[in-house]
Amino acid sequence: MLNYNGELLDEKNLLLSANNRAFKYGDGLFETIKATKTKVIFWEDHYFRLMASMRMLRMKIPMSFTLEYLEQEILKSIETQKEANHYRVRLTIYRKDGGFYTPETNEIDFLIETSPLNHQTKSEYSVDVYKDFYNYSGLLSTVKTTNRMLNTLASIYAKENELDNCVLINENKGVVEVANGNIFIVIDKTVKTPALTEGCIKGIVRKKVIEIIQKNPDYTIEETTISPFEIQKADEVFITNAIIGIQPVTQFKKKTFETVFSEKIAQSLRFLEITAV
Repeated sequence: MLNYNGELLDEKNLLLSANNRAFKYGDGLFETIKATKTKVIFWEDHYFRLMASMRMLRMKIPMSFTLEYLEQEILKSIETQKEANHYRVRLTIYRKDGGFYTPETNEIDFLIETSPLNHQTKSEYSVDVYKDFYNYSGLLSTVKTTNRMLNTLASIYAKENELDNCVLINENKGVVEVANGNIFIVIDKTVKTPALTEGCIKGIVRKKVIEIIQKNPDYTIEETTISPFEIQKADEVFITNAIIGIQPVTQFKKKTFETVFSEKIAQSLRFLEITAV
């Protein structure tokens, strides 16, 4: 079942117009969220990121779009799914139909999709740099818009080259993120991740991992510029997103990595997921 503007519909009964702006212009944004039957994990963080993104894209936020309302709509949608430990939720917001590049209105529609989640991290995980196109730095790149062509092409490249993922770089040849998440590297006792000014998504789990590391007296966290060459010098590399949590990287080009630190951070993140209100 899908939740379209608060109404539960069978998937075959959802009719989107040929003038849908997310389809025609990528004029939309989305949140990918992990949930249980009774709890939307890190929901407050997702909600405030969503509100900030809608304001940045000049979308009109409905008065009904409260933290509580959207949470209940998500949980209502999950109730239609078969029993599982966790669920993948995609909340998509897009401007209502009409107009060309200039929309006729800034009012929005929303769509909630849910499915049981059975994801497991991989024990071996290889990545390399995707060089065909750049992920341009700038504030707009930090928003999860429905225009994900670069991520799609990088994922195709990874599949064609028997990789698990690709590192995206910006116009300055700096590391931005991977095709489906943020990236962290560990060198000695310093953990580095690309700064938001590099063009990376303002990831929810990225934020949580930074907070975890900031509380660890043995490690320093830096949001900074990272070159692809630094990845090869790292002791460990891991990627993050709301669904997988933390996925350790075991190979970049010919370099292999340990996974000790990333596994400890993954344990701390799981504890946060369980205890988060």
